[in-house]
Amino acid sequence: MTNESKKAAARAGGRKAIRFLPVAPLPENLPEGRLAIADMANAFGVTHRTLHFYEEKGLLTAARVGPMRVYGPEEIQQMAVVNTCRETGMPVAVIQELLEQLSAAETQEQADVVFRTAMIARKRELAAQQSTIRRQMQQINELLDFSTGHEAETNDNTPRAHLTPAELRCLSLMAEGYPTSRIARALEVEPGEVQVMEKNIITKFNSNNRFQAVAKAVMLGIVGH
Repeated sequence: MTNESKKAAARAGGRKAIRFLPVAPLPENLPEGRLAIADMANAFGVTHRTLHFYEEKGLLTAARVGPMRVYGPEEIQQMAVVNTCRETGMPVAVIQELLEQLSAAETQEQADVVFRTAMIARKRELAAQQSTIRRQMQQINELLDFSTGHEAETNDNTPRAHLTPAELRCLSLMAEGYPTSRIARALEVEPGEVQVMEKNIITKFNSNNRFQAVAKAVMLGIVGH
């Protein structure tokens, strides 16, 4: 037995028996009478290991019938309380404190108040977490919106304006790898005019150079590979 297990056992052993347990939902079709560990695990939808863990932490106790663990009505109801707490995400340490408080309850009414108070506290914790998650989601959405808008602004592949027939012909020759001088001869214009067309094409594709403009034009299907 580990030190942690010894502490849990000592805590459970030192705790007064819980005479008044709050009402917590029991599983449907729960067998009557005492339950063997297998039936207990199946009823609450947990594993044998989970039940062993709860016993090690002092959250649950079991009687022995020979080598077998069995759970009576009180242990079953206590398991219902523990299971309810765990399903709400309550930490084990908090459940241990809750059971300590329940063991000190002198009446059923006190036990119910203790349990209700614990549930209200957990509800407040979850509400705070929900608020934090909602705020974080909003921050992520704003970041994504900003990134999308920024990407659309800086990486728009769509030409800002339609290409003229001459620019389209020039672009096709650019895509074929023709230098400016050869494009000028093919279009029968001066090289200076080709340079102006290339500059306009680059601008319309929101690119930094002719290679980026050609790549975007190929991606958009304006010119062939």
